[in-house]
Amino acid sequence: MSRTVESTDRSRWSALAVLCAGVLMVVLDGTIVTVALPAIQNDLGFSRSGLAWVVNAYGIAFGGLLLLAGRLGDLIGRRRMFIAGMVVFTAASLLCGVATGPESLIAARFLQGIGGAMSSAVAIGMIVTLFPDPRERAKAIGAFSFVGAAGASIGLVLGGLLTEAFTWHWIFFVNVPIGVAATALAFRLLVADRGLGRSAGADLWGALLITSGLMVLVYTIVEADVQGWVSVRTLGTGAVSLLLTLGFVVRQARARTPLLPLRVFRSARVSGANAIQTLMVGALFAFQLMIALYLQHVLGYGAARTGVAMLPSAVVVGIVTLGFSARINARFGERNVVVAGLALLLVGLLFLARVPADGDYVTDVLPAMLLLAGFGLAIPALTTLGMSGATADDAGVVGGLFNTTQQVGGALGLAVLNTLSSARAERLLAEGRPASEALTGGYTLAFGIGAGLIAAAIALTLLVLRSPNRDRKSTVVAEGAQVANELPAHAR
Repeated sequence: MSRTVESTDRSRWSALAVLCAGVLMVVLDGTIVTVALPAIQNDLGFSRSGLAWVVNAYGIAFGGLLLLAGRLGDLIGRRRMFIAGMVVFTAASLLCGVATGPESLIAARFLQGIGGAMSSAVAIGMIVTLFPDPRERAKAIGAFSFVGAAGASIGLVLGGLLTEAFTWHWIFFVNVPIGVAATALAFRLLVADRGLGRSAGADLWGALLITSGLMVLVYTIVEADVQGWVSVRTLGTGAVSLLLTLGFVVRQARARTPLLPLRVFRSARVSGANAIQTLMVGALFAFQLMIALYLQHVLGYGAARTGVAMLPSAVVVGIVTLGFSARINARFGERNVVVAGLALLLVGLLFLARVPADGDYVTDVLPAMLLLAGFGLAIPALTTLGMSGATADDAGVVGGLFNTTQQVGGALGLAVLNTLSSARAERLLAEGRPASEALTGGYTLAFGIGAGLIAAAIALTLLVLRSPNRDRKSTVVAEGAQVANELPAHAR
């Protein structure tokens, strides 16, 4: 009997490793392209404005399809959706690597985004059902959160090394053997689930409304930096996105089988976690770009050196999420851990808001990198809260919602802070400031605004999650059995 239990336990953790490997590949691809953009531009003849679509095409498909992919996973089976997503993503990576022109690369990147959404949307829902025990689930979510948090930084390192050692093509080719191996292991290790079946209702109108709305929203955000935030195009597409989203909400309130049951928002923990994540990720996406630009354009670092310089953040996030987050959450409660993590991030961004043009990495940058340990504290706790309203029937779509708020928050924060940073830098240049001082002035403004977003997230945590005892039990059904997930007594 003990051997059977041990075997089952080992298979669950092996399945978690497969899920993490698949999602890591998707997360890496979100940033690995960044440092290779100049090489791609020179080789394929991209215009300056067209080059942005190497990133934007992926983000629009990924962010727009997460909710739909999550719901389809609930209907047809999450294992099937995850494997299909891996196949699409791997094939698209090969197409990216062999692209010979701007149009073919952008199309392949859009296809990559579709595959990434298919696999990422259902992964967290599969983890919830794999680990019904609260303590084991906390450890599993910690590992999964590490993949998402550290993967972005690792992508910068890997992208720089591959581009300098080989060519930009290899930032995509490297996905192919990993994707093939992960897909093969997924067939073997992931337990098949039948799903609810198509008869449970896919709400095609709701899917069309929210997918179109999210895609138009992400498009509006990424293009606002070029068109201007008050331009006719930005305001027009923003209005279209708002109308589509409102139409989706109305549809969900009336549909017999809604794509996203509005009941999940009744929980302050779920709604609050998604809103807090939006603010936090918005600040940190911008931080990641701005600190990379500061290292390269002000301190004169190359692509590979920039990636290595950002590696300490991945290390501390990994140590916290894998080594401490589960125990800390159990000891102090998710709400208190979120506040502590956000406080560390606030100090780090405030520290960077005074970085000088002639700064030194060890004294002016490294301390903030280490303070990113706060993200390793906050994101597993937020993930637990964000999934607390999920059941076996809708864990996929609730996971898709959590991933969607992350993507939209990141895109919005990056676009807004990048626009404000660029405007300040141009103003300082017009005043006759040296280029290094002008650029630094723009970056420090972005860091300061990012600190403001984190402060707002702290306030929201204290206000919205101030009474966790009102929502003690989160209904998480695993394999048809309901599990009551009580908050620790000292956190009530």
